[in-house]
Amino acid sequence: MTSTLLSDANAAQRLAGLLESAMDAIVSCDDSQKIVLYNKAAEKTFGWSAQEALGQSLELLIPSRFHRLHAQQVRRFGATGTTSRRMGDNTVLYARRKNGDEFPIDASISQLNTPEGKLYTVILRDITERERAREELAAFASESAGVREQEKSRIARELHDELAQSLTAAKMDAIWLRDHVPDDTEAQAKIATMLTMLDTCVASVRRIAADLRPLVLDDLGLVPALEWVVQNFNQRTGVPCELIVDEALELEEPFATGVFRIVQESLQNVAKHAEARHVEVELKEQGDYLLLRVQDDGIGFRPSQPRKPQSLGLVGLRERAQLMRGELRVDSSPGAGTRVEAKIPMLGVEA
Repeated sequence: MTSTLLSDANAAQRLAGLLESAMDAIVSCDDSQKIVLYNKAAEKTFGWSAQEALGQSLELLIPSRFHRLHAQQVRRFGATGTTSRRMGDNTVLYARRKNGDEFPIDASISQLNTPEGKLYTVILRDITERERAREELAAFASESAGVREQEKSRIARELHDELAQSLTAAKMDAIWLRDHVPDDTEAQAKIATMLTMLDTCVASVRRIAADLRPLVLDDLGLVPALEWVVQNFNQRTGVPCELIVDEALELEEPFATGVFRIVQESLQNVAKHAEARHVEVELKEQGDYLLLRVQDDGIGFRPSQPRKPQSLGLVGLRERAQLMRGELRVDSSPGAGTRVEAKIPMLGVEA
């Protein structure tokens, strides 16, 4: 009996040593959300000593605006019976220090049934530096995207204003030649070929310029630019495309360009892969977010197993949404069409 007690005491001592030496903060609470375990890493992370934290409500460590949501999530987790899971899924969680500062965390939660009741344990890590680096990287990527768009705009305007006009002038000279050598059959044939080539070149230059950066986006704004890209899609594919948008909606940069590019690239994916008969593009305010939806009734695909060309396009769409601090979701299945939906925080929106 004494040996068993000593063995249990040694095991408890080893466990306590492991908890105290852990680099991640470890906090356990009972079914009433009272803190019953709080290691040294938790003391360092939160600023409260173990003596101050033990017996207190877990809400001590959580920003007040998340109290109700946290309680609901813990109840749901307890009801599932799942042993452990990562907290927050794809969202960033926040905790609170003793001095009131909030900070982002990466956390997992586990539950254990004990003779004294259910025990919840959270293992968490302060990710302030990681989030700061991520935000700096996102800001750099956004600035780089802006520079690229400015360069595209410059090249597009030079193509439109200089090269296209020079080709048009050359076409006028060719027409003058045609009208002044009416009796030379061979010259007339050459001039006709030149005129056809010049028409093709002018059309190509204007198309390339528009693909680089539609001047209507800079000159008239987002809604006319969306109307232009939808009309262009209709003309190229013959597929009806309906645009649903508030004409009074205006976006500042880089949001106007970001939304336009998501629509443009989504419609390009539809034209290449969907075999659709009808497409809808919708842009509207929804609470604190701007909701963008591009939906087709085409053949669809499995997002978990996308075709390679389309998968690259989807990566680009997600990156554009992330540059605007938003998120993008693709819902599709074979034979049921595809819906691309982006939620973008309402920054730079005027209505």
